[in-house]
Amino acid sequence: MTERFAVLDHDWPEPHRDLFLERDGMLLAWRLPADCDFRLSIPAIAAPIHRLIYLDYEGPVAGNRGFVSRLDAGSLEWLFFSNERMCVKLSGSRLKVSFQLAKGEGGSWTLSGWESEPCEAGFKE
Repeated sequence: MTERFAVLDHDWPEPHRDLFLERDGMLLAWRLPADCDFRLSIPAIAAPIHRLIYLDYEGPVAGNRGFVSRLDAGSLEWLFFSNERMCVKLSGSRLKVSFQLAKGEGGSWTLSGWESEPCEAGFKE
């Protein structure tokens, strides 16, 4: 079964983008800046595991937590996965890229290396 991703624009509690990556029946999530340039390294804030429904959902979020609209969605390929670093290739209607998510000191994450070609076996340092 193919795993999927979605990038949603979310307007609550302030405008941002939600990055959702499916892994083993769970939806891993990060909050990205609303105006992020996917060609640059950007901060990514880890969010709790989400329901798979968000891969297809657009509309109001329960509990008066704003509205989400889809920026892109499609299939993903995990090129590497650990609790500290992940390398993923996305194949969406707009995003056809690969990138690295790396956990830094203090638990902060950075998303970097958006490329039109998959990450190689190693990682960008």
